[in-house]
Amino acid sequence: MHQLLTDSKVLTAEEAVRAFVTPGAVVGMGGQNINRCPMALVHEVARQGVGDLTVVGCNLSLPLDVLVAAGLVVRTEQGSGNLERYGTLFSWRRAVEAGAVDVRDHSHLAMATRFAAGANGVPFLPTRSLLGSDVLAGLAEAGLARIVDDPWGGGPVVLMKALAPDVSLIHAHRADPSGNVVVEGVTSHEVDMVRASATTIVSVEEIVPDGELNARPEEVTISGAYVSAVVRQPFGAYPTSVYRRYDFAEAEIKEYQALARRGDDAYASWLARHVLEPETFDAFLERADPGGVRRAELTESMRRYT
Repeated sequence: MHQLLTDSKVLTAEEAVRAFVTPGAVVGMGGQNINRCPMALVHEVARQGVGDLTVVGCNLSLPLDVLVAAGLVVRTEQGSGNLERYGTLFSWRRAVEAGAVDVRDHSHLAMATRFAAGANGVPFLPTRSLLGSDVLAGLAEAGLARIVDDPWGGGPVVLMKALAPDVSLIHAHRADPSGNVVVEGVTSHEVDMVRASATTIVSVEEIVPDGELNARPEEVTISGAYVSAVVRQPFGAYPTSVYRRYDFAEAEIKEYQALARRGDDAYASWLARHVLEPETFDAFLERADPGGVRRAELTESMRRYT
């Protein structure tokens, strides 16, 4: 059952994470690669030290790596874990190689199928994704998939077990105080993931007045019925991008990857200085980008493209 708050669901990141992200939770992760990742919410989870987490999603990118580096993740279920052309997730890879994090590999379609099953309240959904693959064998052994014959004679199909996260974290363009969310551009797996989740925290670039979306209901991507808390956080996806708002910060992502690859004291210092020490995401942004010069550049870069 989706937990609802009062009429206004607007909270700070600290309040929302403290209310809805608990030790041992299955956390659905929004965003994709270097686009619209819920960085502000993930920083808050890391600051609060909420651990023993299972993180699930299609491509688990920078948010996962930060949580793993903070020692908060015990298992992942995902289609992939990388930052596109910037490489793999180095903290995650080291933890997997060391046996500190258990991994259950899927295809992206297999993960999307599991979220769709959870969203529709059914125990499984069929797909032909993964047939004949070693990935399917591993999922079958873990009890997450099963091969059956199509009762109408269409050959073998794979039944993927429904996945319903305890809480999902996403970043979006805007929302009203009731939690109706607008996402511009690609949504990937997020809508079904949110519908399947017991609770959802959404950080947004802006909160519009209550009732403003009533005249344009077609803009609403996710109904407030599925949202537990709304957090206003401009640049809440930084250093990843938000379509029509700001570009991804390539230099900062490259710097992060260089540090994460090393995984030494310099990386630990970065994690402490940029994630664990700042009391708010605004404080992190000011520390990472004093005066907002870089953020202005990224905003202008996105404006030129759109």
